[in-house]
Amino acid sequence: MREAPITSLLQRWSQGDREAAEEALPLVYGELRRIASREFRRSRGGETLQATAIVHEVYLRLSGHEEFRLASRTHFFALAAKLVRQILVDHARRQHRLKRGGQAERVMLTETAGLVEPRGPDLLAVDEALEKLEAVDPRKASIVELRFFAGLTLEETAEQLGISPETVTREWRKTRAWLCNELEGGP
Repeated sequence: MREAPITSLLQRWSQGDREAAEEALPLVYGELRRIASREFRRSRGGETLQATAIVHEVYLRLSGHEEFRLASRTHFFALAAKLVRQILVDHARRQHRLKRGGQAERVMLTETAGLVEPRGPDLLAVDEALEKLEAVDPRKASIVELRFFAGLTLEETAEQLGISPETVTREWRKTRAWLCNELEGGP
Protein backbone atom coordinates (compact mmCIF):
# COMPACT_ATOMS: atom_id res chain seq x y z
CA MET A 1 0.00 0.00 0.00
CA ARG A 2 1.58 3.24 -1.14
CA GLU A 3 1.05 6.33 0.99
CA ALA A 4 0.71 9.09 -1.63
CA PRO A 5 -2.26 7.76 -3.67
CA ILE A 6 -4.15 6.78 -0.53
CA THR A 7 -3.52 10.15 1.08
CA SER A 8 -4.67 11.90 -2.08
CA LEU A 9 -7.86 9.80 -2.24
CA LEU A 10 -8.56 10.36 1.46
CA GLN A 11 -8.09 14.10 1.09
CA ARG A 12 -10.44 14.20 -1.90
CA TRP A 13 -12.96 12.11 0.06
CA SER A 14 -12.72 14.52 2.98
CA GLN A 15 -13.63 17.34 0.61
CA GLY A 16 -16.83 15.58 -0.47
CA ASP A 17 -15.63 13.60 -3.52
CA ARG A 18 -17.80 10.44 -3.45
CA GLU A 19 -15.78 8.75 -6.22
CA ALA A 20 -12.63 9.14 -4.13
CA ALA A 21 -14.48 7.61 -1.16
CA GLU A 22 -15.41 4.58 -3.24
CA GLU A 23 -11.82 4.23 -4.48
CA ALA A 24 -10.29 4.74 -1.01
CA LEU A 25 -12.50 2.37 0.95
CA PRO A 26 -11.10 -0.87 -0.53
CA LEU A 27 -7.58 0.42 0.11
CA VAL A 28 -8.18 1.16 3.81
CA TYR A 29 -10.84 -1.50 4.51
CA GLY A 30 -8.41 -4.16 5.74
CA GLU A 31 -6.75 -1.80 8.21
CA LEU A 32 -10.13 -0.52 9.45
CA ARG A 33 -11.32 -4.09 9.91
CA ARG A 34 -8.13 -4.96 11.85
CA ILE A 35 -8.69 -1.97 14.17
CA ALA A 36 -12.36 -2.85 14.64
CA SER A 37 -11.64 -6.57 15.24
CA ARG A 38 -9.05 -5.85 17.88
CA GLU A 39 -11.24 -3.35 19.67
CA PHE A 40 -14.45 -5.31 19.78
CA ARG A 41 -12.54 -8.39 21.02
CA ARG A 42 -10.93 -6.20 23.66
CA SER A 43 -14.33 -4.81 24.69
CA ARG A 44 -16.04 -8.22 24.63
CA GLY A 45 -18.69 -6.85 22.27
CA GLY A 46 -18.12 -9.64 19.77
CA GLU A 47 -21.18 -11.66 20.64
CA THR A 48 -23.53 -8.97 19.31
CA LEU A 49 -21.28 -6.72 17.24
CA GLN A 50 -18.94 -7.68 14.43
CA ALA A 51 -15.88 -5.95 13.00
CA THR A 52 -17.52 -5.67 9.60
CA ALA A 53 -20.50 -3.86 11.14
CA ILE A 54 -18.12 -1.47 12.91
CA VAL A 55 -16.24 -0.71 9.68
CA HIS A 56 -19.51 -0.08 7.86
CA GLU A 57 -20.68 2.22 10.64
CA VAL A 58 -17.39 4.16 10.45
CA TYR A 59 -17.89 4.52 6.71
CA LEU A 60 -21.50 5.68 7.17
CA ARG A 61 -20.51 8.23 9.80
CA LEU A 62 -17.74 9.58 7.59
CA SER A 63 -20.04 9.66 4.58
CA GLY A 64 -22.68 11.47 6.62
CA HIS A 65 -20.45 14.52 7.01
CA GLU A 66 -20.48 16.98 4.16
CA GLU A 67 -16.78 17.65 4.54
CA PHE A 68 -14.06 16.72 6.96
CA ARG A 69 -10.40 17.65 6.66
CA LEU A 70 -7.70 15.02 6.39
CA ALA A 71 -4.00 15.76 6.23
CA SER A 72 -2.70 12.21 5.79
CA ARG A 73 -3.39 8.50 5.98
CA THR A 74 -2.39 8.61 9.64
CA HIS A 75 -4.88 11.41 10.26
CA PHE A 76 -7.61 9.26 8.63
CA PHE A 77 -6.86 6.34 10.94
CA ALA A 78 -6.83 8.67 13.96
CA LEU A 79 -10.29 9.88 12.97
CA ALA A 80 -11.38 6.29 12.36
CA ALA A 81 -10.10 5.31 15.83
CA LYS A 82 -12.19 8.07 17.41
CA LEU A 83 -15.25 6.80 15.52
CA VAL A 84 -14.56 3.16 16.50
CA ARG A 85 -14.35 4.29 20.12
CA GLN A 86 -17.69 6.14 19.82
CA ILE A 87 -19.38 3.17 18.15
CA LEU A 88 -18.13 0.71 20.77
CA VAL A 89 -19.06 3.00 23.65
CA ASP A 90 -22.54 3.55 22.19
CA HIS A 91 -22.91 -0.22 21.80
CA ALA A 92 -21.70 -0.85 25.36
CA ARG A 93 -24.19 1.69 26.70
CA ARG A 94 -27.05 -0.02 24.82
CA GLN A 95 -25.94 -3.40 26.17
CA HIS A 96 -25.70 -1.96 29.68
CA ARG A 97 -29.29 -0.69 29.41
CA LEU A 98 -30.45 -4.13 28.29
CA LYS A 99 -28.71 -5.73 31.27
CA ARG A 100 -30.75 -3.50 33.57
CA GLY A 101 -33.93 -5.38 32.80
CA GLY A 102 -34.38 -5.43 29.06
CA GLN A 103 -34.81 -8.93 27.64
CA ALA A 104 -33.51 -10.57 30.82
CA GLU A 105 -33.26 -14.36 30.86
CA ARG A 106 -33.08 -16.30 34.11
CA VAL A 107 -30.14 -18.72 34.25
CA MET A 108 -29.34 -21.14 37.07
CA LEU A 109 -25.96 -20.57 38.68
CA THR A 110 -24.92 -24.18 37.96
CA GLU A 111 -25.47 -23.56 34.22
CA THR A 112 -22.86 -20.81 34.22
CA ALA A 113 -20.05 -22.81 35.79
CA GLY A 114 -16.99 -22.76 33.56
CA LEU A 115 -18.37 -20.03 31.30
CA VAL A 116 -16.54 -17.13 32.88
CA GLU A 117 -13.79 -15.71 30.70
CA PRO A 118 -11.12 -13.27 31.75
CA ARG A 119 -12.29 -9.82 30.69
CA GLY A 120 -10.44 -6.90 29.23
CA PRO A 121 -10.97 -3.44 30.60
CA ASP A 122 -14.59 -2.24 30.77
CA LEU A 123 -15.03 -0.03 27.73
CA LEU A 124 -17.35 2.38 29.53
CA ALA A 125 -14.80 2.76 32.33
CA VAL A 126 -12.01 3.35 29.77
CA ASP A 127 -14.17 5.95 28.02
CA GLU A 128 -14.95 7.70 31.31
CA ALA A 129 -11.27 7.72 32.27
CA LEU A 130 -10.35 9.12 28.84
CA GLU A 131 -12.91 11.90 29.24
CA LYS A 132 -11.30 12.83 32.59
CA LEU A 133 -7.85 12.73 31.02
CA GLU A 134 -9.00 14.79 28.04
CA ALA A 135 -10.20 17.54 30.38
CA VAL A 136 -6.77 17.70 32.02
CA ASP A 137 -4.39 16.79 29.19
CA PRO A 138 -5.89 16.48 25.68
CA ARG A 139 -2.58 15.42 24.13
CA LYS A 140 -2.25 12.41 26.44
CA ALA A 141 -5.86 11.46 25.68
CA SER A 142 -5.02 11.66 21.97
CA ILE A 143 -2.02 9.40 22.50
CA VAL A 144 -4.27 6.80 24.13
CA GLU A 145 -6.82 7.05 21.33
CA LEU A 146 -4.17 6.69 18.63
CA ARG A 147 -2.30 3.85 20.32
CA PHE A 148 -5.20 1.96 21.97
CA PHE A 149 -8.05 2.46 19.49
CA ALA A 150 -6.23 2.99 16.19
CA GLY A 151 -3.27 0.71 16.95
CA LEU A 152 -0.81 3.26 15.59
CA THR A 153 2.87 2.76 16.30
CA LEU A 154 4.81 5.19 18.47
CA GLU A 155 6.28 6.74 15.31
CA GLU A 156 2.88 7.13 13.61
CA THR A 157 1.42 8.63 16.78
CA ALA A 158 4.33 11.08 16.99
CA GLU A 159 3.85 12.05 13.34
CA GLN A 160 0.12 12.58 13.83
CA LEU A 161 0.62 14.76 16.91
CA GLY A 162 3.70 16.59 15.63
CA ILE A 163 5.90 15.52 18.54
CA SER A 164 8.95 13.28 18.86
CA PRO A 165 8.65 9.50 19.28
CA GLU A 166 10.56 9.87 22.56
CA THR A 167 7.88 12.24 23.88
CA VAL A 168 5.17 9.79 22.84
CA THR A 169 7.04 6.95 24.57
CA ARG A 170 7.42 8.95 27.78
CA GLU A 171 3.81 10.21 27.82
CA TRP A 172 2.41 6.81 26.79
CA ARG A 173 4.21 5.18 29.75
CA LYS A 174 2.90 7.80 32.21
CA THR A 175 -0.60 7.71 30.76
CA ARG A 176 -0.84 3.91 30.89
CA ALA A 177 0.12 4.03 34.56
CA TRP A 178 -2.47 6.75 35.19
CA LEU A 179 -5.16 4.76 33.34
CA CYS A 180 -4.36 1.55 35.24
CA ASN A 181 -4.62 3.45 38.50
CA GLU A 182 -7.87 5.09 37.40
CA LEU A 183 -9.44 1.84 36.20
CA GLU A 184 -8.40 -0.11 39.26
CA GLY A 185 -9.83 2.54 41.58
CA GLY A 186 -6.53 3.62 43.08
CA PRO A 187 -6.02 6.81 45.09
